[in-house]
Amino acid sequence: MSIASNAWNKHMAEQTNTSEEYSLELSILMPCLNEAETLEICIEKAQKSLRELNIAGEVIIADNGSTDGSQDIATRLGARVVPVAAKGYGSALMGGIVAARGVYIIMGDADDSYDFSHLGAFVEKLRGGCDLVMGNRFQGGIKPGAMPPLHKYLGNPVLTWVGRLFFSSPAGDFHCGLRGFRRDSILKLDLQTTGMEFASEMVVKASLYKLGITEVPTVLSPDGRSRPPHLRTWRDGWRHLRFLLLYSPRWLFLYPGTGLMMLGLIVGIWLLPGTQKIGSISFDVHTLLYAAIAIIVGFQAVTFAFFTKIFAISEKLLPQDPKLNKIFRYVTLETGLIVGITLILIGIIGSFLSLTIWSKTDFGSLDSSKTLRLVIPSLTCLTVGLQMVLSSFFLSVLSLKRR
Repeated sequence: MSIASNAWNKHMAEQTNTSEEYSLELSILMPCLNEAETLEICIEKAQKSLRELNIAGEVIIADNGSTDGSQDIATRLGARVVPVAAKGYGSALMGGIVAARGVYIIMGDADDSYDFSHLGAFVEKLRGGCDLVMGNRFQGGIKPGAMPPLHKYLGNPVLTWVGRLFFSSPAGDFHCGLRGFRRDSILKLDLQTTGMEFASEMVVKASLYKLGITEVPTVLSPDGRSRPPHLRTWRDGWRHLRFLLLYSPRWLFLYPGTGLMMLGLIVGIWLLPGTQKIGSISFDVHTLLYAAIAIIVGFQAVTFAFFTKIFAISEKLLPQDPKLNKIFRYVTLETGLIVGITLILIGIIGSFLSLTIWSKTDFGSLDSSKTLRLVIPSLTCLTVGLQMVLSSFFLSVLSLKRR
């Protein structure tokens, strides 16, 4: 018996307390929607890998409603066909993951752009304890014609950079279609997306939940099909970017909102004493009004960050955040009400003083340059104070314990 078989038998002996669904070491999973042109060669390469690596495994074709006979090809070659009725790349993959009998799964597209006959590096990393093993096409090589220039030099690098920045992910190629993972680790992530952004969600959640992630160089070859790919550049690119933004309330709401508030405060404090000049340009109450709007909009964005974060955690879309829990030990409903009511009172007092000044002119014309320096900050305090009171109640509702 080979060393690989001995390692597998030892591993299975250690799994006596786990579900009996794990009857194999490896499942090679391919989503399929009318891939008759290339499916046969992909299955044969995957089966070759299983033989050469001496792995107890299976090839799964997660069929998403093919009408070109792909199911018959897969069945004839001994692959297991798993019909998935729900449409979408993510739906097909999730259906295959749930049906898989392997402890490890290696997934890849069935268009012959990835070489399933060289999976040893993925298996080695998985056996070494990694939860997610990403292929990296920029390290392994992209053959001429395999990736459109727009994807190669803009789309993939930018989306990968955003993903690494937002989520501190070690992945250098967020959208490589060839990747391996522990089935139980990925199922615990409770992945939700059904389309192409499924690939991003897997990496994002694996990073957020601190799973073990590594990479192996992967070669990308030209698509072997004669028809156009299912991928749509702008549509799917936007869906990936939108997903990354929605999963990061800090970058979508918190940082921009905090920046706006700070900018508004700095400009507002600078203009309160009187008109300011930079060179030949004068800044007066009109600029002060824009500064006030920046504070109000910035505060709204910051509260949206907290709303989104708490909702996402309660719905198990994001993991618990110890820093957020620490903040809410001190920032309670009562704290928010006290600060909010205080700001409202400041705004009311400022507004009353404005009326007093106006009454001294028998409610006639005023010097707007002077009066608005009191009116604008007063209205800003009133608005932000009211927002804080309402937001405090809403945050408390989101934080209620639910069964």
